[in-house]
Parts: sequence; C-alpha cells; structure tokens
Amino acid sequence: MAEVLDQSEVDALLAAVDSGQIDQQAAEATAQPAAKPAATKDIRVYDFKRPERVSKDQIRALEAIHEAFARNFGASLSAFLRTIIEVRVATVEQLTYSEFIHSLPNPTCFNLLSAPPLEGQMCMEISPLIIYPVIDRLLGGSNNDLFIPQRPLTGIEWRLVGKMTDRAVQNLNEAWSNLVEVEFDVPATESNPHLVQIVAPNEVVVVIGFELKMGPRAGTMSLCIPFNVVEPVMGKLAAQSWLTSKRKGASTEQLDKIQHNIAGATVELKAYLAETTIALRDLMSLQPGDLLMTEKLANDEIKILVEGRCKYAGRLGQFRNNRAVRITRQTGPDERL
Repeated sequence: MAEVLDQSEVDALLAAVDSGQIDQQAAEATAQPAAKPAATKDIRVYDFKRPERVSKDQIRALEAIHEAFARNFGASLSAFLRTIIEVRVATVEQLTYSEFIHSLPNPTCFNLLSAPPLEGQMCMEISPLIIYPVIDRLLGGSNNDLFIPQRPLTGIEWRLVGKMTDRAVQNLNEAWSNLVEVEFDVPATESNPHLVQIVAPNEVVVVIGFELKMGPRAGTMSLCIPFNVVEPVMGKLAAQSWLTSKRKGASTEQLDKIQHNIAGATVELKAYLAETTIALRDLMSLQPGDLLMTEKLANDEIKILVEGRCKYAGRLGQFRNNRAVRITRQTGPDERL
C-alpha cells in the first residue's frame, strides 16, 4: 500500500506551499497517495459497427440445433466412407460477413445454400485439409503422406465432394425441422470465397464452426447464417420454446421411416425340437437307428429363437412334404418350454 501522510506532515507540506518552497502541483502529487482510490466501474466495450443482434439464448439454441446436426452428419459420413468420422461444434460467434470471408483460405470448397421458404442464402465452407483426404478415401487411397494441393477443385473432385455435401444438406433438413420446415439445397459452388457476396460486407452473420476428424487428418467446416435470413424465425429460438420442442418424441413419419429401413434386415431363426442329457459313454456308443428319449411330448410346443433369444412358441408339422413349424404365440425370454 502507498504511504499515508500523518497530520503533522500534511501541515508542513501546506506551510511549504504557502512560503513558496514547493509549487502547488508537486504538493498535490505528493499528497495524492492519501486520497481514496476511485471505485471501479463495470465497463464493457461496445462496437457500434458490429452490433450483437443475436441474443445469448438464441446463440445457445443454434448451438443445440447444430450439435444434433454434427452427430448425425458424422454418423452419415462414417457409413458412407467406411471409416470413423468425428464431427463436433467448435465455435458459434457473430461476425460481419466481411470478417468471415477474410478468415477463409483461398482456394477452398465454398457452397452456397438456399433454404426455402427462408429468403436469402447461407453458405457452407469446407477446408481443403479435410476435403482432399475425403476425396483420397473415395478413390481408394490410404491418406498416408497425402499432399494437400493449393489449387481449385477439378470438375471430378467437385462431383465427389457433392456426395459429401448432399449428406450435409439432408442432415441440416432434419436438424432444422424442429425450428422450421426448410429444404436446403446447393444451387452453386465456388473456389474463391471473395467472389461471392450473399449480403453486404458489414451485415451481421452467425458463423458456426465445426471440426472434422478422420483418423490422423482433421479440418474445419463453417456454416454462415446471415441474420436477415433467419430473422423471421428468431422468435422460435427462445430457450424455453426450444427446450420444449426438443423434449418431443419421434414423429410418426420418423418411426415409419425407421421401420421401413430395418424391415429388410436379415435375422437368424432357429427352432429347438427338444433337449436332453446323456452320459458320455452312451454318446460314444451311439449307432444308426438308436433312439434318444426326451421328456417333451410329440404335441408339446417347441422354442423358436430369433438371434439366440426365445421369441415365439410353435408346433412341429408338415407343409407340402416339408417339415414345418407353425408359430402359436409370443413368449417371454425367460419362459421355459
């Protein structure tokens, strides 16, 4: 702490000022430590050129929407590429469109997105650091010592990347369905992001940054959402209404789609006629024509197992000169037959 002058030192200092031995400015500087420190004020910097038009609750709601998108997109890419792809939301921030464009590499994979009935356009940029490993994987490469070229994508490469962006668009449709029914589409692509201007340079945009990992390779993906595009639905992004919509169960359409997709899966079905135990000496002496006696009667129900689990009971019979089993009822996994 600074040294505090006592009363005698203050009187001596004032007497020296009156006699001209010390000027008043020096006296004020000397006596300054005795003054009480000014109370600290909570001051925040506000840039009028970059107003925060999206509230924190709305930012959190957008983050929740795209976290679900990241999970589904990662699973879809993993199934498509036959390897593990990790996708996660890295950042959610407000920028001006000019700042967003100048933060992107050139050349890159820049995709324009339309989302009717919303007016205007969004954009999705995917880093070459992950684009070229994906292309290499699609063409049968191993990604070992892969060189990342600094050039625009060729026509063939754009077609391969289109398979990736198509899956991103499908998962965006699903992720946004709780907010608004939209149909995302990619009307145009570009390698140089500076040639594309979807809004004014000083317009506020929400940029959602994703991190994509495929083995040792990693890259970024950015989704740019201009404020004027989502302004009509910003009221639905309130935290309470969004959490309420998230708690809703799966829709009938989603359940029908799941049932349709799994209906073609193959399962193993087994029917057990009977079970018994015999001594090892009897097993070793078995001959053709020997009979094995069980405790199950000929007209008793038998077990029908699906993938190793008892699901049904049935009766043995014959159908068109073939042995057959008629299902009689559904059973529990622990029921003894």
